[in-house]
Amino acid sequence: MPTSPLSAVPVFNQYFTQTMTIQGAVAGDVDVDSDPNYPDRPVFVVRLRSGDRIPVALGKEAYFQPVTNLDGINRDRYPTPDGFSGSRLDLARKYLVDGVHVAVEGVHHRHGGKALFEARAVHLLQQTPAAVPAAPKTDHEKEMSAGGTERRFYFEFTYWWLNQIQRLADKWLDDLFQERRDYQLADFAALYRTNLNIVGEPTDDNTQEMATLSRLIYGLSSAYLLNGVDRYYYAARAGVQYQREAFRGTSADGRYCFWSASKRRMKHGSQYVMTSQNSDDYNTIPLYEQIYALAGLNQFYRITNDKQVLDDIRRTVRMFQDFFRDKSDRRGYYSHLDYVTFSPRNPSLGNNTARKNWNSIGDHIPAYLINLILALEPVPAGRDDLVGFLQECKDLLKETTALICDYFPQTASKYVQERFYEDWKHDTTWGWQQNRGVVGHNLKISWNLTRAANYFYGAGGDPGLADKCMQVAHKLAKDMAWVGLDPVRGGCFDCVERIPRNGMPVEFAWLNTKDFWQQEQAILAYLIMHGNTDRGDQATRDEYQQLAREMMTFWNLFFLDRDNQGVFFRTTENGQPVVSGGYANKAGHSIAGYHSFELNYLAHIYLRSYFERPVEEHQRFTLYFRPDPDSRPQSINVLPDFFKPGKIEITSATIDGVAAAWSKEGFQVSLKDASPGARVVVEFQPRR
Repeated sequence: MPTSPLSAVPVFNQYFTQTMTIQGAVAGDVDVDSDPNYPDRPVFVVRLRSGDRIPVALGKEAYFQPVTNLDGINRDRYPTPDGFSGSRLDLARKYLVDGVHVAVEGVHHRHGGKALFEARAVHLLQQTPAAVPAAPKTDHEKEMSAGGTERRFYFEFTYWWLNQIQRLADKWLDDLFQERRDYQLADFAALYRTNLNIVGEPTDDNTQEMATLSRLIYGLSSAYLLNGVDRYYYAARAGVQYQREAFRGTSADGRYCFWSASKRRMKHGSQYVMTSQNSDDYNTIPLYEQIYALAGLNQFYRITNDKQVLDDIRRTVRMFQDFFRDKSDRRGYYSHLDYVTFSPRNPSLGNNTARKNWNSIGDHIPAYLINLILALEPVPAGRDDLVGFLQECKDLLKETTALICDYFPQTASKYVQERFYEDWKHDTTWGWQQNRGVVGHNLKISWNLTRAANYFYGAGGDPGLADKCMQVAHKLAKDMAWVGLDPVRGGCFDCVERIPRNGMPVEFAWLNTKDFWQQEQAILAYLIMHGNTDRGDQATRDEYQQLAREMMTFWNLFFLDRDNQGVFFRTTENGQPVVSGGYANKAGHSIAGYHSFELNYLAHIYLRSYFERPVEEHQRFTLYFRPDPDSRPQSINVLPDFFKPGKIEITSATIDGVAAAWSKEGFQVSLKDASPGARVVVEFQPRR
């Protein structure tokens, strides 16, 4: 057999330099360089998850900086040791304690058989206990000191994700609506734009896409749930009114809601575009866009129990069931409809004819089903008319979950199959995807199967399906740790070949870049799986916790646009933002106020619920609700997410500051004596 020419290519050895990022734990103490040319240059070793131990030299211009949030505040409170001289060696020994986690940006050199990695920026990820007073008094000091020698990661502190979601929401509203605080339907009609550039200003494309509007409503509703700021509630309410007024289409008999894709402002009036303009779905009705019409409506409904909003939700779900559902024994949902015939099999659909995919099956679960069931179960007081609809949603959740478990995992690859013909045969020739996997979808499945399992262990009443969910979730989480995540730098990769043919563990479809929404899936998957792994398997719990921290590190270091209070869509493997073409935009078809807000909302809740702290108060969190004054609901359901039975509990509930009654097991707060428009505040904590 002839030798491959690749085997003759040597490793770069002459004049090679490359910017490089690494992430890991400091191994051992800081020393000084043994090279006599650099007698005072500090050196230390970083131990990576990959198993590599990387010697690091601190260059003259190297600096130390704790990871900052979108507020940009320097959190460096490291104490100055006795005898501190200010030398580079003293600085290194001040910050680089054995075992502390860091991310290092620097330059890797290779020449003449020698290798050198010189640090330029050392990002500090943890607050050391030494920075806390010997007798801590404030809650923050107690939180930092809790756990003895354990070093808290900055993004695990109580206020981190609350702060981040506020900065995102405030900037988004400022960009769209300037100084307005009490929003009206007309504000969204005149000023909402799907496309915003990197600084938040409108681009030349003044399209208003329905799905991105709904996803922004989701983000604003989530910001209100976490912070209770009126501005977010008013904006979400006006956005809901505009979505329903501008994009809702009803059938002649009023039984169904369809949602138009977009609206374009013309020189004279506006043009409504009924079909998708996205290149993958052009001139069709894709199910995923209709699904995302419900993302914002459902999150807003959780806050308000607005009857009119629920009516649109019910009619949209009925449309899914009657038009997109495969009613044969094959089950599942078609991905696209022809706009003229409303058929999933019309040849005009091209390579989307009679197809099913991840979006048409799996997107139901996170986009609306979980939040809808949370709002409807137990059936709110006085709403027995919702019993049948709740059961329909539960059946839909069970069916889509079972289909994911049955058809998506593969034996020939570590990545799930995402596209199918209607008989569930694999479609490996579709468009850009071919036989490729999207790492974020694998992690999204792991995350959402764990959420579904929590439900089936409890109110869902199907422990067998729950066990099946967890088997798939664990396998994907463990596989992605090595073929989806970056064990050198942290972060989650994008698109890969399902069956690598390059002789390496991973073969990238394009570049080894990292996208923001996939980082969200990774973070939430490992947070929830850490919290829902049996305590008898401490090694796996610790592994998931480490992976969650790696992913949160990469997100908070490299995806936050601190200059513009936003989030970058894509970065290089090293964390440098990609700001060319559409990737420079803050908002567009593929990026809206959804994934980053969803991450903030659920990361806060999961960290409070699943990362144990010795001080009970440090695990509590609060959610805010605002029952609709016109609908006058008699009760409201407040469970934050699907948790296993007995995992969390309500510690207090108030209505306009007055103690309220709640159901201990049902997570339902009574509104019997509440005045119209009352504010409901509910505090939770893990059940010990």
